[in-house]
Amino acid sequence: MKEQDIPVKIMGILNVTPDSFSDGGCFADLDTAVAQADQLIRDGADIIDVGGESTRPFATPVAEEEELERVIPVIKAVRDRYPLIPLSIDTTKAVVAQAALTAGASIINDISALRHDPKMIVVARECDVPLIIKHMQKTPADMQIKPVYNNVVEDVISFLAERIAWLTENGIKENRLIVDPGIGFGKTLEHNIDLLKNLGRLASLHVPILLGHSRKRFLGDLTGINDEKERDLATAVVAALCINKNIAMVRVHDVSATRQALLLAQALRPE
Repeated sequence: MKEQDIPVKIMGILNVTPDSFSDGGCFADLDTAVAQADQLIRDGADIIDVGGESTRPFATPVAEEEELERVIPVIKAVRDRYPLIPLSIDTTKAVVAQAALTAGASIINDISALRHDPKMIVVARECDVPLIIKHMQKTPADMQIKPVYNNVVEDVISFLAERIAWLTENGIKENRLIVDPGIGFGKTLEHNIDLLKNLGRLASLHVPILLGHSRKRFLGDLTGINDEKERDLATAVVAALCINKNIAMVRVHDVSATRQALLLAQALRPE
């Protein structure tokens, strides 16, 4: 078996923020951000996801100008260094998305599923790049305050189906869409476990599925590991366990650990 036979793409996280939950401040200047991109790519990342606004629980919004100052120099520098690597911009702001695309990004990752900024649909319609939409209850500032669902799996599928329908009605081709069930975004431990057990159900949406569970609190709840940076092994194990659940992509901090886990899981899949 060849390494490239892994059916799941690995998206490496590059947070250029001072306050992200596990790596805030680690890559906040251009040199350290580019060095981290180097490392992620050496480790086997298929995509680099650049974010300039923390979406951790209880995070406060960042001004448009500040987010631009954080992400655009990094995207330009990484694009110059790696002309072929796909770059994703993690933002809910249309101006940031447009500037990032101009600078060299080739994917939009909007955690609000284009609900935050009415102008984002215009940017999305005018470009021809993949668009990632996430399920999130409320906003990062209040999403973890007593999240409630009738049935978390059905509710997430229903929400994503509604957003897919809205986007296609507004000029976005379905083959550009990728859905993210939003592990840790307005979910309790039980909600996250239920979603992970039933990821395969999202295949009914007929678009690729991205799993973004890296270093999340539920992993600490299950393992007793409080230090977020020590949860990469747990992150990799969950990715490997989900390889048979129709996921197309995983978004992680530690690309190397996840890649090794996926290689093993793929090699041991039943014939």
